[in-house]
Amino acid sequence: MKQIPAGQFKAQCLAIMDQVLHSGEPVVITKHGKPVVKLVPAENRVDDIFDYMAGKVKIVGDIVGPITPPEDWETK
Repeated sequence: MKQIPAGQFKAQCLAIMDQVLHSGEPVVITKHGKPVVKLVPAENRVDDIFDYMAGKVKIVGDIVGPITPPEDWETK
């Protein structure tokens, strides 16, 4: 696992983040030679068929009842 001093991480933060993303190898950030933080790539969230539209739709009105009133239906 690669280690990098905090000062160097601060100066090259975006480049190091890209490197971790592409290589998948974690980087330990140190202060005065002691490990403080581990930078790891984020988990790829798999798009799930359930809940992927949560919060995107607004329900207006009755979604259970018929569209037209029962009086308009033909009965035999």
